[in-house]
Amino acid sequence: MSLNYIKNFYEGCLRPPTVIGQFHTLFFGSVRTFFLGVLGFAVYGNEALHFSCDPDKREINLYCYNQFRPITPQVFWALQLVTVLVPGAVFHLYAACKDIDQEEILQRPVSTVFYIISVLLRIILEVLAFWLQSHLFGFLVDPIYMCDASALAKIFNISKCMVPEHFEKTIFLSAMYTFTIITILLCIAEIFEILFRRLGYLNQPVT
Repeated sequence: MSLNYIKNFYEGCLRPPTVIGQFHTLFFGSVRTFFLGVLGFAVYGNEALHFSCDPDKREINLYCYNQFRPITPQVFWALQLVTVLVPGAVFHLYAACKDIDQEEILQRPVSTVFYIISVLLRIILEVLAFWLQSHLFGFLVDPIYMCDASALAKIFNISKCMVPEHFEKTIFLSAMYTFTIITILLCIAEIFEILFRRLGYLNQPVT
């Protein structure tokens, strides 16, 4: 791939052909990533170290924490961010290989259809991530987690575990749900912007 293709791909990822798409890139790439990278580490960084159960034994704590967190939230949200970026990246790679400028994407029916498909895939991935997040983490973080430790030691059936900073985690969960909803709405709005442009409503000269 030549340097021109790489440049077109890079510019396409940073500057989508729609105004809402550019705002989505700014919101997605800056605010959401900053929020996850900085505040996410502050809230969840030492969670495993402060997760304690009764009896307070290392093997019980580790076993119950793995049961409480099948996947750490930071890893889940990082995977979500990367996965949602894939459809757009694939489209801009296609546009770069075809040597299609960003200004020409919405002027070509085929490239417009492909771009809409990439936006629809982003919506589907965001909805799927929303459902998975609700299934894995719920909407509220309780201060007490009842762990089934019977498989680890027969003398312990249910172990009571203390969840550190549960209120902060509840706020952070709500924020991540909000970010997902905002990006879904932006993707839907972007599709309408594309359709309006194709119909000529946004490009009619002022008389």
